[in-house]
Amino acid sequence: MNKSNCKAEVDKAQADIDFTKKTYTVDLTTSKGVIQLGFLPDVAPGHVKNFLALCKIGFYDGLNFHRVIEGFMIQGGCPQGTGTGSGGYRINAEFNKTSHAAGVLSMARSNDPNSAGTQFFICHEPATFLDGNYTAFGRVLDQASQDVVNAIALVKTRNEKPIESVVIEKAVVKETPK
Repeated sequence: MNKSNCKAEVDKAQADIDFTKKTYTVDLTTSKGVIQLGFLPDVAPGHVKNFLALCKIGFYDGLNFHRVIEGFMIQGGCPQGTGTGSGGYRINAEFNKTSHAAGVLSMARSNDPNSAGTQFFICHEPATFLDGNYTAFGRVLDQASQDVVNAIALVKTRNEKPIESVVIEKAVVKETPK
C-alpha cells in the first residue's frame, strides 16, 4: 500500500461501513498495550468512516505516536512519523459539541479546518480549548484503555517526540450487529 496516496483504498473500504446495521469498535494494539476505541457516528460520520477505513486497510499498522505531550494528548497517524505526512487527501471538518475530555479521539489538522486526513490524537487530559475547533469522533472505551493512553503520554520526549518509539502494532476493526 502507498501510505502517502491511499484515497482510493480508503474509499473502497468505506463502502461496506453501515452505521444503521452495525456498531464498530477498534482495538489499537500499541507497544504499550491495547487501546479500545468506540465511535460517535451520530456527530462525525465522515471522520468515523475515514478512521475505520484506514484501520481496515492496515494504514496505521507499524506507525508510531510521533507527538506526545503529557497533560495534553498523544498523536499518531503520520506515515512519515514526523507529523508532516498524510494519506494524500483531506476530509471536511465535522465540528460538534463533544468536549475534548480525557480519552476523546479527535482528528489532527493544520490551520485549515478542512485539512484532516490520517493523523489523529487521543486526549491524555481534558483539552476543552479544542472544543468546536477540532472534530471529536470517538473515545476510549474503558479505564484499561485510558491507562495505556496515560502510559504513552508519560514516555520521555524531546521536542514532543518520544525518545523511545511507541508503535501502533495493529489496528483491528470489530463489527457487531445492532
